[in-house]
Amino acid sequence: MEDNAPLLVVVDAANVVGSVPDGWWRDRRGAAERLRDRLAADGVPGRAGPVDIVLVVEGAARGVESVPGVRVESAPGSGDDHMVGLVARAADDRPVLVVTADRELRRRVTGLGAEVAGPRTVRPV
Repeated sequence: MEDNAPLLVVVDAANVVGSVPDGWWRDRRGAAERLRDRLAADGVPGRAGPVDIVLVVEGAARGVESVPGVRVESAPGSGDDHMVGLVARAADDRPVLVVTADRELRRRVTGLGAEVAGPRTVRPV
């Protein structure tokens, strides 16, 4: 792992958006865009130093555009599989934090060396 490599933060958009019952289901794409914009403005609270944020979207939220500070990746299939792939490619070279409450996804990415945090890390209630 590189000493000065920025933290890679992989955010499970569907899981984080779905953690607050605010009507997100009526506009999944809009909810993902609001999360993206919040991440671009606020980053990851409590994390010092440089971070690279990747917001993984799937389903109806596919096609959300990246903005400065947040790269958005539309999963071609399973969002979980896409996130696991991102972690697998990055974990040897840099620290990785995955933001999700999905237990199975948490198990899969911690097995690859990633740290995990819940949705409230980036979306306080």
